[in-house]
Amino acid sequence: MSREIDYGNLMHSAMRGLIRTVLQDVADKGLPGNHHFFITFDTNHPDAQLADWLRDRYPGAMTVVMQHWYDNLEVGEDGFGITLNFGDAPEPLYIPYDAIETFVDPSVEFGLRFEAAEDGDDEDDDLEDHLADEDEAGDETPRATEGDVVSLDSFRKP
Repeated sequence: MSREIDYGNLMHSAMRGLIRTVLQDVADKGLPGNHHFFITFDTNHPDAQLADWLRDRYPGAMTVVMQHWYDNLEVGEDGFGITLNFGDAPEPLYIPYDAIETFVDPSVEFGLRFEAAEDGDDEDDDLEDHLADEDEAGDETPRATEGDVVSLDSFRKP
């Protein structure tokens, strides 16, 4: 029997571990300097926890922003919990790491994109299509980012 090393899945696991490490540091010490995160996740993931009205408003995927106000950041082995403000209404969320589609820190031009194994599409969409900044009124404003996005699909065997 022939066995192959699955570099794509190993890279995904390592990058999700990096996100966990970053979030744990923020939970312990707060966000340093101008760092802030755009995190897009699959709202249909079976372990994602969010209010029904948010799931209805963002069917499929949602981008949250960790910047000025967040509370109750709890980092676990499989995901993290956080309370964010949506139009002056604090809402708790639980986001599994394997539900994360993009993780971006525009302050240092760092970004990761995780694509599903069944996606055969190698096109790099602009992250600004996926990112929206929720202001205090709940309006969505597209937010352009600059920087490199690491697409790990190039490491996967077809």
